[in-house]
This record gives sequence, structure tokens and C-alpha cells, in this order.
Amino acid sequence: MSTPVIGVLALQGDVREHLIALAAADAVARPVRRPEELAEVDGLVIPGGESTTISKLAELFGLMEPLRERIAAGMPVYGTCAGLIMLAEKILDPRSGQETFGGIDMIVRRNAFGRQNESFEAGVTVAGIEDGPVEGVFIRAPWVESVGAEVEVLAEHGGHVVAVRQGRALATSFHPELTGDHRIHALFVDMVRAAG
Repeated sequence: MSTPVIGVLALQGDVREHLIALAAADAVARPVRRPEELAEVDGLVIPGGESTTISKLAELFGLMEPLRERIAAGMPVYGTCAGLIMLAEKILDPRSGQETFGGIDMIVRRNAFGRQNESFEAGVTVAGIEDGPVEGVFIRAPWVESVGAEVEVLAEHGGHVVAVRQGRALATSFHPELTGDHRIHALFVDMVRAAG
């Protein structure tokens, strides 16, 4: 697969920025809002936003079960910020009725780095990413409290896990799509190619 087709879950969040970053990393990028659009992609990015809202909208648009099934079947997936929360098996502090897609054996804490006015940027060294740290944009960011045996920790910040990978699933607490640095998106595109 030379040019994979990668969707961006277009229910809320930085959809346009992810589409641009994926295109810069040599993928065909398209928004996904419906199950039939999900069926047409080789991989999927779950952007940041508000994880409770993403959960509710995924139910409303009929995407919750199809997404769970595709992820469980091995579709490559990458979640940023709220997307990381949506890939968790368990949330420590969920809102009432909040569900996830699952895919990574991890427990996460929502808004762990603080409220909106405590958002920050920091250099993050990510395993598998060459040429120095990536600029991590942390906006009401979660962190990973614990991971299962199959999960590879790719990065930490301030003593907390902020990037993980399990098989074909990748997740970061921060937003690389907001920086113009497309190295993490390129890593994900390579994951999708390898799965094809």
C-alpha cells in the first residue's frame, strides 16, 4: 500500500489540522462521520475535543459499534488528547454515561494536566521519532495512569505517560497536529502501510 487512505473522525475537534498533517505525511486523508465512510478507510485518527461529546456523537451517528469492531479487528488507529481517552479500556474519572472505543490496555485520567488556562507546550522525546523532541501542545490534556503488559510507553512528561502504542493503536496526550511537525503523523502513516 503506497498511499493509504486514512480517515479523521469528524465529529468534533481538530479535524482540519489532522487532515492537513496526514496529507503532508503522504496519505490520502478524508473526514469520517458515518459507518459507510469508516468502511472505506485503511486507518483512522481520533482527534482531540471533548471525550464525553465524542462518545455521545459517536452513538448518535451510529459509529460506536462499527468503530469498536474495526479497532478490535486490527484497523490502525491514532488518538490525540480526547482521542487517547477514547482508546482507553478504562477512564478513572468518566462523566456519566461516557463510553470509549477501547483498543489500548490502559487506564487514563481526564484533564489530568489541569484546566484550559493551565494548557502549555513542551518538548517531548518520543521513542521511534528521530531528530529530537516533538513540540507537545497540552490542552486540558489527559495522562495515562497505568498500562497493560502489551502496551509500549513511547513518551513521558513530568513523570506521567503521555504517548503509548499497542499493536496497531497509537495515542498521545498532546496535539502534534497543531505544531506543523508531522513526524508522529508520518509514524502513523507508516503503521497503516505496514498493516496493509
